[in-house]
Order: sequence, then C-alpha cells, then structure tokens
Amino acid sequence: MPHRREGIEIFARKPTAVVAGAVFAAFGLSACEGPQSAFGATGADAIQLETLFIVMLVGAAILWVAVNGLFFYVTRVHTTSISRRLANGVIIGGGIGLPLVVVTALLVYGLSIMPDQRAEGDGLVVKVTGEKWWWRTEYQPLAGAPVVSANEIRLPTGSRTTFELTSERVIHSFWIPKLGGKMDMFPGRTTVLTLEPVTPGIYRGQCAEFCGESHALMAFKAVVMEPDAFDAWLEAEAAPIQADPQAPGAEIFFGEGCGACHALRGTQANGAVGPDLTHLATRESLAAAALPMNREALAKWVRNPETYKPGVKMPAYDHLSDEELDTLAGWLMELK
Repeated sequence: MPHRREGIEIFARKPTAVVAGAVFAAFGLSACEGPQSAFGATGADAIQLETLFIVMLVGAAILWVAVNGLFFYVTRVHTTSISRRLANGVIIGGGIGLPLVVVTALLVYGLSIMPDQRAEGDGLVVKVTGEKWWWRTEYQPLAGAPVVSANEIRLPTGSRTTFELTSERVIHSFWIPKLGGKMDMFPGRTTVLTLEPVTPGIYRGQCAEFCGESHALMAFKAVVMEPDAFDAWLEAEAAPIQADPQAPGAEIFFGEGCGACHALRGTQANGAVGPDLTHLATRESLAAAALPMNREALAKWVRNPETYKPGVKMPAYDHLSDEELDTLAGWLMELK
C-alpha cells in the first residue's frame, strides 16, 4: 500500500507532465500516414475538410489553454482571496465570453464551406452501385454512350465530377479520403456526391459503412488523371475487347460459362451478375482491391475466391487444372 500511495502522490504532483506526455503522444499518432489517411489531401473538397480540421483544432487548443490557464492562475498563482469583481470577470470572460466568441467563429467558418461541399458537378457523371462486395461503375460523359466498368474510379482534374450512388441489397458508404467526404449508398435510392480532384495520382477508396463479412475487403483505386489522358482512357474503355476470342484461354472462359455472369463487349458474354471484364487487365487491382492485378493472383482468385473474399458470390473453379488456370489467367491479362 505505501508503494501505491507514493505512486498516486507522484501522479498528483506532476499532472502537467502527464498531460504533456499524452498531448505529445496524440500528436505523434496523428502524424501517421497511410493510403486511407485524410491528411495530405489532393482534392478541393478534402483540402477544405483538412483545413476545417486544423481550424477546429486551433480553436479547441485556444479554449483549452485559456480555460486551464485561468484555472492554473486562480489555484497556483493568485492563491490569496480575490475580489468579487475579479471573480466575476474570470467566470464571465473565461467561462462564457471567450468560449462564445471562439465557438461562434468556428461555427461561422464551418458553415461557410458548406456551399462549396455541396456544389453541383460541371462535367462527367459516374454512377456507382455498391454490390456484395464490389463496385459497379458506369461513366456518363457529356457526349457519347455510357461506359461500364468495375472496381476502379478514374477521374479528370480540372472539373467537378458528379457521383450518383446507389446500392443493391445493403447500405454502403462511398469514400475517397484524399479527395473528399463520404456519402452513404442506399438500396432503392440515389444519393449524389460531387468531387473535384486537383492532383493526379492513385488513391484508395473504401466502403465506410459495415456491410457484411467482406466489408473490409470492399475497396477500390481512384485514379486521377490529366484531362487529355482521361479522355484517351475513356475512349479506350468504351472499345470492345482486344484479346483473341478464339484463344485457348477464351475457350476455357466461355466453356466454363463465365459469360453468364460477366460481360465482355464485342463477344456473346453479356452477364450482369458480376463485374464487367472487358478491360480487366488495365485496372490497378483485382477483386475490389483485395488482390494485385497479375497473372498469379488471377489464377488464385478463379480457383477459390472465397479464400480471399468471404461470402463472395463467385463460385470456385478448383476443378480446373493448374495449367488450365494459368492459361485462363494469361488470357484475362490480355483484356486491355
């Protein structure tokens, strides 16, 4: 007991050191960076949100320092009795006046950015449907027919893109932390989000609403491109497959009935159950960012998808030999 009492006394004598350590630890943790970090924003909307966070943090720090400074003053510095006038000034000024001014300023600033966050798009429209557990995408340019793709979002800089978001069975949430805020996706309802990318690059998007056993594996890559590069990509994406539809890998694909679930523009495969595979190999990842896009990963995925994404609808093709799987995966890698 004496040892424990001594520890309590030490803690009581050094609250400042304890608080300072906690503050430094928090700042150290906040410096962590990752593919889903909202810091280092690269979209106009995310930059505003990052600035809002910093402004709110500064406002909170001002309140914390001021209130605790007053508390320290009246308990440690001015330890003698004080006049009623000074006491009222401390209570009214420090407890009411300063918080009112700071909080009001933060509220006004926060409300001032809402029109920009809700601004209408001025160019491309992308319809995104949340599936189990992948993303169906449909690009609707200002001119030309819609272009269907999956599990990847490509965006041009210099314009504000509109996302029309919906879901098939459960609630999902569409979120690209580096580009902007999140928006929920509801079955039978369309919600709208607009984003304005600023810096070209590849960023991670994620479903931000728990949606089932593979929720954590429902991600995607957001590829931000210069306008000319994006226009060229969209034109190529609208084209039919470039791979040989008579190749041995294609024979396995059609022979196993894969076209009943997947579409390949320019062939008889027109399935709508699973992702469109017309230009599969041009994507940055496989299975909604669960696996890298390469021949080996494709073979493993086709053999047993459940291993990499629990609850997935795609059946296992473990009856195929290693040679057949490799042949099929090689042909799929030609879908560019």
